[in-house]
Amino acid sequence: MPPTGYGYGSIGQGMDQVNGLALCRGDVNATNCMACVNEATKKLQERCSKKKGAIVWYDYCLLKYSNEYFFGEIDEKNKFYMVNIYDVDDPSTFSDKVNELLSGLSYNASQTPMLYAVGELQLQESKTLYGLAQCTRDLLGPGCKKCLDDAISDLPNCCDGKQGARVVGGSCYVRYELYPIVEDP
Repeated sequence: MPPTGYGYGSIGQGMDQVNGLALCRGDVNATNCMACVNEATKKLQERCSKKKGAIVWYDYCLLKYSNEYFFGEIDEKNKFYMVNIYDVDDPSTFSDKVNELLSGLSYNASQTPMLYAVGELQLQESKTLYGLAQCTRDLLGPGCKKCLDDAISDLPNCCDGKQGARVVGGSCYVRYELYPIVEDP
């Protein structure tokens, strides 16, 4: 795994080709990144050793492989949602703030080489909303933005009125919470 927290490659040819990538969250240091990728590798070997494709997401990393060439394409098949169990008092206003924060992060992430952005938005009652947006670095900026914007558009259907949520996909990831969610630099 390179020190940039991202690596990808292919091995084999034709029907015997395997494509894979590993990506660590943008704030994760090299030691924790490598530990996460090693754990993800073990988990995929245990659970998916005979599969032609698999993906695993941990808080700190993503590991994905497939016999299909997927680099540069938005993965729309592998997606799941995680929701904070607690509700907010004013769902409509809160959802607008979530959208404002994450839409800004979608743009910011798509403009950076790491395709990663974090931010926060001050709310009333001295609360802070924290957000994160990240894409796999095989996507280009416009593809990253589309992936993130699609994930953000899923939030009202899965997570409306919740204090926190994640939309986790094979090519991108968005998250918001009312507590800090990234490592201190």
